[in-house]
Amino acid sequence: MSSPNNTRSNSDPHPPSDRPVRVYADGIYDLFHFGHARSLEQAKKLFPNTYLLVGCCNDEITHKFKGKTVMNDAERYESLRHCKWVDEVIPDAPWVINQEFLDKHQIDYVAHDSLPYADASGAGKDVYEFVKAVGRFKETKRTEGISTSDIIMRIVKDYNQYVMRNLDRGYSRKELNLSYVKEKRLRVNMRLKKLQEKVKEQQEKIQTVAKTARVHRNEWVENADRWVAGFLEMFEEGCHKMGTAIRDRIQERLMGQQSRNLLPNGQVDDNDDEEYYDDDGDLEYYDDEEYYDDEEEPEKETTAPADSERVHG
Repeated sequence: MSSPNNTRSNSDPHPPSDRPVRVYADGIYDLFHFGHARSLEQAKKLFPNTYLLVGCCNDEITHKFKGKTVMNDAERYESLRHCKWVDEVIPDAPWVINQEFLDKHQIDYVAHDSLPYADASGAGKDVYEFVKAVGRFKETKRTEGISTSDIIMRIVKDYNQYVMRNLDRGYSRKELNLSYVKEKRLRVNMRLKKLQEKVKEQQEKIQTVAKTARVHRNEWVENADRWVAGFLEMFEEGCHKMGTAIRDRIQERLMGQQSRNLLPNGQVDDNDDEEYYDDDGDLEYYDDEEYYDDEEEPEKETTAPADSERVHG
């Protein structure tokens, strides 16, 4: 610490150039979060060479003027010590800053956001009223969207879920200050909620499938028509090939039979052949042997005696 001779006067508008500028920031810092860290970063960067002191009020003063905290004062002090922007933590900081406190810690400037911070102790309208009046106040900006009150509000809003979370992690109902009936009711409600979530998940899957079916319906119908047409075409072609093969086979058989019936002089013996036309107009033959196949050959006519043909006079 510097000697009293090095203490700046309230009327000195310029920061010291022969030593680090001693900047002081204070607060409760309950549930220390990145909003706190950013404000301390701003305080640390107010000058090129800054020594940042951070004051934190104890539980007694905080509970009296602000209300109950989640973390106790020892936990809040320790959280500040682990912030990289902080050079020194001052425990048991006063609720309202006065000249005596500034001199004791040789503080050049006090850093905080510029909004009036109500003095619940009754000493004034703003706890930073004094340092603002003597020109020793430096403004920092708050970080929107994050605060200790916001975090607590989130927990209160989803209280039952956080209670069940801790019950599932092994905390007893007594540790969570729950009655037997309250615990059972919470467990039943959580089971019902999980069941509802599963039902909703299945409904969403069904809706997705139905939506996909509607989008691709025309494509599916077109594909189905194409597949059916292709099948019919292949079936028709197969039937045609089969019919052609059968006809060719029959013609080959007939040609072979015809060659066996040629007479020695090269003429065709067609006395015993029968001819017919198939549906296509092609001339085809069946001889007696093929016509009757394995059946018995027809009986030859018996020649009657010559006398039987005579006409009796």
